[in-house]
Amino acid sequence: MDDTSREWERIRWHCRRGMLEVDIVLQRFLERHAGGIVGNDLKSFKELLELPDNDLWDLIVGRAEVTRPEWQGMVELLRRA
Repeated sequence: MDDTSREWERIRWHCRRGMLEVDIVLQRFLERHAGGIVGNDLKSFKELLELPDNDLWDLIVGRAEVTRPEWQGMVELLRRA
């Protein structure tokens, strides 16, 4: 297994969440976009995964504003997942 595969396995594991709604969105997102996320987008996605479930959910459903401009594109993709 190469480093890229290992990294995506870690990301997939980190996408398993306690909040079912977040878990579903992240799993759908990975089905559609995994492997196509690179560079700054990948960095932003991993940063978003560090958020608590409720904070991430609020961003996804639009109850919270995206405060970091570099996250905007990734949050938009998550909202469409």
